[in-house]
Parts: sequence; C-alpha cells; structure tokens
Amino acid sequence: MSDWEHFLHEVPWFLRPGESAIVDEAQPWARGSIDGLPELSALLASTTLTPVSVGGNAYELLAWGSSEDRRGWLCRPPHDVDSDSVPWTHKSLWKHCGGIVERFREPDTWWNNQNEVLTVDATHIRVADVLTDYAWLWEDDGLELSINPDEYYAVAVEANGNLTLAHRDDGRLLLFAPHHAFANVTPLAGSPPYSLLTIDQVPNLAAWIEVCAAAWR
Repeated sequence: MSDWEHFLHEVPWFLRPGESAIVDEAQPWARGSIDGLPELSALLASTTLTPVSVGGNAYELLAWGSSEDRRGWLCRPPHDVDSDSVPWTHKSLWKHCGGIVERFREPDTWWNNQNEVLTVDATHIRVADVLTDYAWLWEDDGLELSINPDEYYAVAVEANGNLTLAHRDDGRLLLFAPHHAFANVTPLAGSPPYSLLTIDQVPNLAAWIEVCAAAWR
C-alpha cells in the first residue's frame, strides 16, 4: 500500500465526492535539517515525501514508520518567507515545509484536532478581531486584555475555534482557548481561566514544535 493509500484509508473524508488526486512518485526527504529544530529535523530525515495535487492545490504527503505502521502529515509545499512578519523559527520551517493541513495515525500532541498547523492560512486570521469578539470574557471579570494582539499571529487553528498564538518577534506561545479541557495549562496573568493560557513547560514556538515532533517520532 502506498503512503497516499494509507492516508486515504485513515482520512477518507479528505477527497470530496467527484474529486481525484494526481499523485507523483514518492521520494526520500532531501531538504536537510531546520535550524533550531533538532527533533523535527530528525523526524523529517526519516520521511518519504509524496507530491500530491487535488483540484489545483499542491500538497506534500510526509510519512514515516514501518510498512505496517505508517503515520504522517499532509502538508503545504515550502513557502517564500521574505515578506512575512513571523519569528525566524517559523521562517526556517517554511523553507522546508509549508505546514500541516491533515494528519493520519496521530499520537496525543498539541496538534490534535487542528485544521491548520504552521500554515500561511493560519497566519491570515486577525487575532485582534477574534479577541475583540471575546472581549466580554475579560469585561465580565473586571479585567482588560493584557497583550497587544497585533504582536501575535495564529500558528494553529483548532476545529472548535481555539487558536495557538506566537509572538511575531520572539515566538512566545499562548493559547486562546475559550472552549477547552486541556491539562498542563495556566491562565495568563490578568486573564480569566478560559481565555489566554500558557502551556506549562512549553514557553515558545520552537519548544512547541519540538515537543510535538518528539511525540510523532
């Protein structure tokens, strides 16, 4: 069974009725390592990359493991980073991989149930608009928003609307999670419990990527 067949077996809803995919030849990972991300680099070094096109949209299926235990990610192709206001860790990643839009046979990580992980589309969400819509969370507790939302952008978008945010300069990581049952999170100082959170022992974007990559290996 090819990696694409493994993927469709696990994610049968990805192709809509009437859609078909153009699947190119699988190839070993040949893009090298990513600066500052050794766990992710080691994982990528073990992958097989299969270019796929669906309805004019280009993807890359990255998969690894034994033939009986394949798992992996459906990703966007690498992205030109010159004009993007994101930290260098994210720019380094985009030179190799454009982010994850689907996963198969996933372990328990912070990437579960996410529609977009580290993609360009995630960065287009206007964080300030989202937090304005939820301003009542702070107002009900007599609080004011303690961050400048324009300094943050979305690095992951959960299916229920929760966002993972990174600071544009230093990669500091926050969750905006009004709908969550997460453990190992702490409300940001000055924020109510179901609003802005930090992840315990995962302070920044690089740490978040590395913790998740280690779980996938």
